[in-house]
Amino acid sequence: MINRVAEPIAEHVAGSLERAAGRFSVLMGAVLLQACAALQPAATAPAAPAVAAAAKPVVKPLTPAGTGERREPAMTATPLTPAQQTLAAGIDAYNKGDYNAAIHKLASSDITAADKATQLTALKYAAFSYCLTKRQTLCRQQFGKAFLLDPAFELAAGERGHPLWQPAFDVAQKKSQLKK
Repeated sequence: MINRVAEPIAEHVAGSLERAAGRFSVLMGAVLLQACAALQPAATAPAAPAVAAAAKPVVKPLTPAGTGERREPAMTATPLTPAQQTLAAGIDAYNKGDYNAAIHKLASSDITAADKATQLTALKYAAFSYCLTKRQTLCRQQFGKAFLLDPAFELAAGERGHPLWQPAFDVAQKKSQLKK
């Protein structure tokens, strides 16, 4: 009996940890890309992806005066757009278990007018929040909206197979494929 209760909880916690690790990896990847781009000549620098709170390297002047020694690049945070701030607040509410607050924040007009990646992330977390509050129809509808934005929309490895939202995801995915 205890294993039946503990197993879904353990899977959810493991998924949350994996998502957090994934977000950290993406952020660090963006920081490294931007640092490399700053060191390359402007004509050959690759375009760095837009990632929330990514840091830009700033090279400070030579010090001490004229010795040729360089200081380490200082990192400054890129300001977040209003949509990214709202998305971050929604994800924070989700991670704290305040699913209704997450749903409210993730349905903001800032997010619905944002870029596709921001909208997809918001729809995914809103779907998770609806599923965790036992509102399966609304959960499935959020996944359906995600498939309308991106027919190739997928869950991350740590998000797949969850007993609450995987069935809703599968139904939405099948419906989106039938509309093609």
